[in-house]
Formats: sequence, C-alpha cells, structure tokens
Amino acid sequence: MMAARQRRHHYSVYVVELGPEVWEVARFRRANPDYQTGKPFVYVGMTGLDPDVRFDKHKAGIQSNRFVRDFGVRLLPGLYAMYNPMPYEGARDMEVELGIGLREAGYGVWQA
Repeated sequence: MMAARQRRHHYSVYVVELGPEVWEVARFRRANPDYQTGKPFVYVGMTGLDPDVRFDKHKAGIQSNRFVRDFGVRLLPGLYAMYNPMPYEGARDMEVELGIGLREAGYGVWQA
C-alpha cells in the first residue's frame, strides 16, 4: 500500500527562471501583455521527474520547451517546492494556478 501511495504522489510543479533575452521573442511578449518591468521571466511546468532532472533534460533538448532550452537559467524552488510532491491531477491543476498567480504578480510567464 505504501509503495502505491508513493507512486501516486510523485508529480511536481517547477518554475525555471528565463534570461532577459526571452523578452525579445514576440510570441513571449504577446503572451504577457501585463508584464511589469523588472519582474522575472519564468517557465512553469509539471513533471513526474525530479525538477532538477527535468531542467537538465530541457537544457539538453530532450522533450524540451524552446524557451527553457534557449533561455533557461536556473530553477526557482522558492516559488514551487512547498507544493511538491503531489498526485498527477494536483500537479496538472497547480501548474495552471501557479502560472496565473505569477502572471497576476507581474511576472513574464510561459506555460506549455
């Protein structure tokens, strides 16, 4: 029973800081009309892997998001670690909620 429970709760949300050059990409700017100058640019995702492993895969071009591959700087665990781990449904919903919350706080956000 314990192993099954652990397996169910192995999903995580994660936030990657994106370099300032991402603002030069028109598609990113269009997705963030309410961006507040000076706030971070971030990618919000969810994964069944450890967020560090997932970030490394993005950077290596393995199932990667273009913005993370090209502009990803580092993980920002202060924005997500308190939520992990969780079941798949929770992570799926939290990814959306976290992105909305960061956007409302003025961040430049990308979600796949």
